[in-house]
Order: sequence, then structure tokens, then C-alpha cells
Amino acid sequence: MPWFYLILAGLCEVVWAIGLKKTEGLTRFLTDPSKIPATIMTIALMLISFWLLSLALRDIPLGTAYGVWTGIGAVGTVIYGMIFLNEAKDALRIGCILMIIAGIVGLKLVSKDAV
Repeated sequence: MPWFYLILAGLCEVVWAIGLKKTEGLTRFLTDPSKIPATIMTIALMLISFWLLSLALRDIPLGTAYGVWTGIGAVGTVIYGMIFLNEAKDALRIGCILMIIAGIVGLKLVSKDAV
């Protein structure tokens, strides 16, 4: 179950990071009421992501959990940017994403906690 929590926390991180972009860094909700729902959702997902991470930390070592959490967030947001925000899709960038994924898998494989 801790790995499920951790993966879910990482996916929530991806969505709240995208929310930060859409809400312009949570800076426009006071001047643009149309940003209020996205702002609330972003903050809620931040809290959920941290809560799920805290649940995972009960059984997964700190370095492993934090590395995997941030790795999922990084990979997810880069892929989102490439697909939906027309960010660069060059081979070097994709290679870097693959190295992060390899690091996430490696941390899971060397982790001494239960599956």
C-alpha cells in the first residue's frame, strides 16, 4: 500500500504543477474570478499530494520516497508540456526523461521495504 500512496502522490503532484501553470502561479485568482476553481483545485491537490507522501513515508525510506515522488512529478510535467504546451521534443530531452524513469525504477528495486 505505501507504494500505491507514493505513486498517487506523484500523480497528484503532476496535476498540481499543471494547475500552477494554469493559475499563473496562484497569482490571478483575486483579479480574475475565473481562476478561482483552478486555484482551489491546485491547492487541494497540493495538500492531497503531501498527505499521500506522508502516508508512504511511514514505510518507505525518506530518500527513496522523495526521489520517486519528485521524479514522477518531473516526468509527468515534462511529458504534459511536450504534448499540450508544445515544449521541445528533442532526443536529448527524451533521453533525460528516460534517465529519470530509470532512477525511479532503480530506487524501487533497491528499496528494502515491502512491496
